[in-house]
Parts: sequence; structure tokens; C-alpha cells
Amino acid sequence: MNLPNALTVGRIVVTPLIAILPFANSWTLRLAAFVLFTLAAITDYIDGHLARSRKEETDLGRLLDPLADKLLLVGTFVPMYLLASDFPFETPIGNIGLPWWIVVIVLGRELFMTIFRQAAARRGVVIAAIGPAKWKTGFQLVWQGSAYFWFWAATLAAVKGWNSGAWRDFALFNGTVGTLTMTVAVILTVYSLAVYLRSFRSVFETSPSK
Repeated sequence: MNLPNALTVGRIVVTPLIAILPFANSWTLRLAAFVLFTLAAITDYIDGHLARSRKEETDLGRLLDPLADKLLLVGTFVPMYLLASDFPFETPIGNIGLPWWIVVIVLGRELFMTIFRQAAARRGVVIAAIGPAKWKTGFQLVWQGSAYFWFWAATLAAVKGWNSGAWRDFALFNGTVGTLTMTVAVILTVYSLAVYLRSFRSVFETSPSK
């Protein structure tokens, strides 16, 4: 197994911890979840870059990389949604949670695109990631990271009794970043899906290749 594939496998292995640790009422374990998520997000970029630059792209990597991405997405959204009422983003306009319909849009789009790509592949067409989808992923990772950072920071603040003006300013900053990136990510989620459908709908006007 080459290095890019090893990094991808590592991302898959740590995803259950990323999903479970936020539920522990411990700032150290929630910090560990944030660190693991950050490492997973970084390796998501590094493994692809290494595979291309070192010409080590393999069929196994093409299979594992999207699997790792989707597992990480689901693994983070479970605690983000279930803990949203306890850890909403604090913003100047009030607390912002994670509505169920946003979860449906984001996860539903990923499920649809997985099926869409597989159907296109059976017709001999490979659907590569487009610009809006790459931007969507970037904003989505910042949004997820802001939520995971807040799980840790808010828990630590409660333990330490922090409630100063500086802490409130920081909480508002993190919440604003999380809310803005969430909004942009959702918009790009819908927009990129529309672009995919418009660009590749002709693929399904012909019969699958034999």
C-alpha cells in the first residue's frame, strides 16, 4: 500500500473516534476530536496531492478516497446535529443551531451524487469534481471545524468559568465564522448539484455502454 492510500485508510480508521468523542462531557476528549478532525481534513488534501504528484494514483485509492470523505461527513454531522441544541453557534443576531433540513440537503446531495457518478460510470463517463464543488468542500470543512472547535472551547469555558468580554467576543467570532461558512456551503451544495445536472444530463440520454 502506498503512502496516499495509507493516509486515506488512516482517515477512515479515525472517523469513528471523530464521531464519538464529542459526546463525552470532557473538554480534553472534545479537543482530541477537534485535533483528529483537523488532521483528517488536512490529509484529505495531502493524499490526493501526493497521489497525483508522485504518480501513485490507484484503483484502490479511487475507491477509498470518496468513501473516506463520505464517512467523515456523516461522522461529523451526527454529533453536529445531535449536540446543536447544547452547542449552538453564538452570533450577533442570536444563537444558530443546525436545522434538520440542512442536514438533509448536505447528506442527500452526497448520496445523490454518489449514485449519479456510478450511473455515469456505467455509461463510460467519469464525473470529476468541478470548481463550485471544491469550494463547497472547503467551506464545509471550515464549518465542521468551527463546530468541533466550539464543542471543545465551550466545554472548557464552562469548566474554567470563563465569561469575560474577551471570551464573549471570541465566541461571537467563532459562531459568526461557523454560521457564514455553513450558509455558503449550503448554497454551493445546491448550486454545484445544479451545475452537475446541467452539465451531464446528456449522458443519460443514451444507453449505457456495453
